Amino acid sequence: MARIPDEVIERLKQEVSLERLAEARGVKLKRHGADLLGLCPFHDDHEPSLVISPKKNLWHCLGACNKGGDVIAWVMHAEGISFRHAVELLRQDHIPLAGHTGEPPKHSTVRRLPAPIDRDADDRALLLQVVSYYNETLKQSPDALKYLEARGLKSSEMMERFRLGFANRTLGYRLPASTRQAGAELRGRLQRLGLYRESGHEHFNGSLVIPIFDLNGDVMQMYGRKVTEGLRPGTPMHLYLPGPHRGVWNEEALIASKEIILCEALIDALTFWCAGYRHVTTSYGVNGFTAEIKAAFQKHGTQKVYIAYDRDQAGETAAQQHAEELMVLGIECFRVQFPKSMDANEYALKMHPAPKALGVMLNSAAWLGKGKRPAAPVIQAVVAPESPVEPPKIGSQEPATKETTAAKEKMNEPVLSLAAEAAEPATAEEAPPCASLPPTLATTVDVPTEIKGEEIVKIGRASCRERV
Repeated sequence: MARIPDEVIERLKQEVSLERLAEARGVKLKRHGADLLGLCPFHDDHEPSLVISPKKNLWHCLGACNKGGDVIAWVMHAEGISFRHAVELLRQDHIPLAGHTGEPPKHSTVRRLPAPIDRDADDRALLLQVVSYYNETLKQSPDALKYLEARGLKSSEMMERFRLGFANRTLGYRLPASTRQAGAELRGRLQRLGLYRESGHEHFNGSLVIPIFDLNGDVMQMYGRKVTEGLRPGTPMHLYLPGPHRGVWNEEALIASKEIILCEALIDALTFWCAGYRHVTTSYGVNGFTAEIKAAFQKHGTQKVYIAYDRDQAGETAAQQHAEELMVLGIECFRVQFPKSMDANEYALKMHPAPKALGVMLNSAAWLGKGKRPAAPVIQAVVAPESPVEPPKIGSQEPATKETTAAKEKMNEPVLSLAAEAAEPATAEEAPPCASLPPTLATTVDVPTEIKGEEIVKIGRASCRERV
């Protein structure tokens, strides 16, 4: 379960008025010095025994129940809910304003937060609604945002373009209770789609969630990466929806470009994308180069594939195997050679600026074909603020043919690379060669390098050397 940040809890304790909460529950308060007195709503009180200190924003019952605490404890007792659920209610400022009578519930059966999914939605719409909810949750989850920042994925454009999300167990708080017919039906459907487990927990709980869409904008698959620390030993860090892997991530890139970067994992693919190399896709791990992905390469006329798998034994074996499969189809294959035991994300985090460093790797990729290596440049970079293919509109009913036709008209345009949102280098001298060019001009990433065994050495302008 994702941890609630301490600063969020402290802010609620300070900013939410206990006096307002008590009055909303029908408690009539009278001033008594610096405190407020009233009948305690948590037991059968006939003489005012509830004491509220507005200055400290704390409460205590001096009578039979002897309860007390802060605003979170108040909501837990008043609504019969857990600590986490009480925090979510307070964060949404969704405390009921109507007066209450009688004893508070020991355990609430009513979810008071608005439901993010429609009971009448079909499976397609239901998946999209959950994706949208996770996307909004990510924006309000500091720990998940810090994880993305730590991985060098700080692009707001990326978050919206690929509808990244975060599952923090709060979806269940917004559904009707499982004891009610509507709640049982929704949970049953979510379980059938793989979003809920038989235990009643969210499948992706505590995970960064990355959906994979088809060209119509329908959710074909979802990937989850645990971001919380202190997990029990053996907890899987990587999750997918149950069943066979479906979908091709960022398939629009295959339409827009004849040259494609193929990564082993989504985090690596997003690393390239954030660095400006938008012509990138990914398999589902070293054993997840599906027939659907290979068929998409054929369908969209891919000519070159740059395999950017991890530089470990599994990555090397898979890269060779996939290259053989693709070369049979007439697709040229290159192996991006990161330093040993390193992946694209780790490499981009160590080398600055990342767009330039990744360009070095792409330009020095090893050709896996037979005979003499092609003399043509490996990758060309274009400073372009926008992708040549619009992303699919989530939930759109438009057929893929319109997007496909528009994209094919741009097939012969230069391949995207360094994007306007790429991280700025620390100094002007480190700026990529194309950083000052107009958006319409293209230039090859030209970084003087020497390859020495497993090291790629970049030669600086003043005859100095940096290890890449």
